[in-house]
Amino acid sequence: MVGIGSFMGGGLRYLVGKGISLWLGAVTFPLATMVVNVVGCFLMGFLWTWLPSASLPPSSRMLLMTGFCGGFTTFSTFVNENFLLMRGGQWLLLLLYAAASFLLGMLAFACGYRLGSR
Repeated sequence: MVGIGSFMGGGLRYLVGKGISLWLGAVTFPLATMVVNVVGCFLMGFLWTWLPSASLPPSSRMLLMTGFCGGFTTFSTFVNENFLLMRGGQWLLLLLYAAASFLLGMLAFACGYRLGSR
């Protein structure tokens, strides 16, 4: 279940990244990674509260949370992009990207959690 979910999440992450690149063109700010991480945080928060009340088998949690959300979001890419910004001396972009990703991720998780608990 984890492998299937990860396959789907990773594929969708790639498509979102390509879509953002086609839409905005080449940008210095790693927006695609931030978008998938914030959306993934929202989805994780929602699933955290919604899945226990849903009439789904326990394996759904492994498929959706561990597999899909884990494959969709990407901490290693986030760290790599922060490192590249640091190496390029783009300190302001590094600070903005890291802080915005964390704060928006926390906010998105809380919103998803709240929505899922209704």
